[in-house]
Amino acid sequence: MRLEWLSGKDPMTIPKISKIKELSGNQEAPQRLRLSQRPRRNRKSDALRRLVSETHLTPSNFVLPLFIMGGRENKQPVASMTGVYRWTTDLAVKKAREIYSAGVPAVALFPCIEEHLKDSEATEALNPNGLLQSTIKALKDAIPGLLVITDVAMDPYSSDGHDGLVRDAQILNDESLEILAAMAVSQAQAGADLVAPSDMMDGRIGFIRSALDDRGFQETGILSYAVKYASAFYGPFRDALDSAPKSGDKKTYQMDPANRREALREVKLDVCEGADIVMVKPALAYLDIITQVRAAVEVPVAAYNVSGEYAMIKAAAEKGWLDEKAAALEMLLSIKRAGADIVFSYFADDLTRLLS
Repeated sequence: MRLEWLSGKDPMTIPKISKIKELSGNQEAPQRLRLSQRPRRNRKSDALRRLVSETHLTPSNFVLPLFIMGGRENKQPVASMTGVYRWTTDLAVKKAREIYSAGVPAVALFPCIEEHLKDSEATEALNPNGLLQSTIKALKDAIPGLLVITDVAMDPYSSDGHDGLVRDAQILNDESLEILAAMAVSQAQAGADLVAPSDMMDGRIGFIRSALDDRGFQETGILSYAVKYASAFYGPFRDALDSAPKSGDKKTYQMDPANRREALREVKLDVCEGADIVMVKPALAYLDIITQVRAAVEVPVAAYNVSGEYAMIKAAAEKGWLDEKAAALEMLLSIKRAGADIVFSYFADDLTRLLS
């Protein structure tokens, strides 16, 4: 006897076993239910799961952040980021060549500047022979195909530790734009492929785009940290660069974590001003924002899997509470699934080996 679904129209409603017996006249429980839809069929083997996978994470999606420092043939561990180092330029080149050969197309450089070189106007940022500029040149000479992304913000070079110019405890917006634009031009002159303003000053994308174009760098792209929240997840990064604010905080220019509509306003402004790629930072606590930004703009969307997100998994794994690689892979898949085309992550190195 053919069993009919008790719901009449809903083929997904499973009838109770007792009712099936009653309708069928069979006092023995049926051996199988005749379900027309069985989603588990598409999960029954590794090959099939891979075949129908909706989200694909590959090394070509990754950008590896690299902290750089002066000196030669040296690396220093970052205490709050297990497995992450500050690299001298020669070792940074070696590391970049290794991950480029493995399939990661890009690095993002963050300089750790000696304290005696810092001042209120970040003048060391414009030194053509400075740490960042020298490292850009070394990377492009050694690995011409590598994409080199550089940070545009004053805080690594500023004696105040802020992303903009500080006067009377205020971060000045318009006065900072000249400095930021000069930084971007200096980085482009050294060979940067993409300059990445992370300062969150109003109008800086248009100002930098004009400065680059006026000096003949029309082909230098801008990856804007368009949506950068005033987050609690940046602590280990600031340890790595010794770039924490000397006073106050960054809440007058970085975004309020409570705000969503403001994020869409920021990305649309930056695209209109000339951004080639827009960034959401951090990533894990802002997956909803990544999704909405992806729907709002046509340019590629990047997301930064930041230092605190990395450190949480590392610390839990060291305690034996998590499988590190499985958790890291799941986290980066969630970022990609949310809509990010590009993922900045300190896990890029380890996960590239895993994915390979």
